[in-house]
Amino acid sequence: MTAKPVPTFAQRAQAYHEVLARIARAAQACGRDPASVTLVAVSKQQPWEAVAPVLAAGQTVFGENRVQEAMARWEGRAQGLTLHLIGPLQSNKAREAVAFFDVIETLDREKLARAIAEEVQRQGRRPRLHVQVNTGEEPQKAGVFPRLVDSFIALCREELGLPVAGLMGIPPVEETPALHFALLREIARRNGLAGLSMGMSADFETAIRYGATHVRIGTAIFGARSAGARP
Repeated sequence: MTAKPVPTFAQRAQAYHEVLARIARAAQACGRDPASVTLVAVSKQQPWEAVAPVLAAGQTVFGENRVQEAMARWEGRAQGLTLHLIGPLQSNKAREAVAFFDVIETLDREKLARAIAEEVQRQGRRPRLHVQVNTGEEPQKAGVFPRLVDSFIALCREELGLPVAGLMGIPPVEETPALHFALLREIARRNGLAGLSMGMSADFETAIRYGATHVRIGTAIFGARSAGARP
């Protein structure tokens, strides 16, 4: 079997700029300022030779799934960047996550909220937090069920003093994403939250139409992740 050719530096940068153009067109189509939508380039599990062209092209916001992997990739390279944790966070990794990330998008349970609150107090560092909502109530997926989100946000804000900035969600693969984006937008509205991290490579234009402030895009920029990729 012939191996697929590895994209060149210029091809990777071009893919990145094409995604930026699609974001701008989607925003303009619904009367939004393209600058109101932040691209989170999902660099998780990508080799550095895939990430470097995108960084060189001007991208400054990156999303990572694992604390240790992100630290290995970005330690010494993170100056001027904004790093988002977009993967599940274990409570025992709260110290490292609070110290390293600028945004934690996967706050989804009380035990984790308390661990983060303790580290925020101890370190004096306050990463922005998004509550992950399991809009499809899928048992295999992380996130707070919609009916429990309001009380969870209240706990985070009122008892723990956490700076909840927004919501994050991943629609079920087999369902229409617009319905889930609309639900996430409504939960954010009634809780006075400005941030909406929703939409990935397959559906980010729809997410922008429903108010996404952050879109998490990996495949459309970097291509499919290769098995065994390393930071």
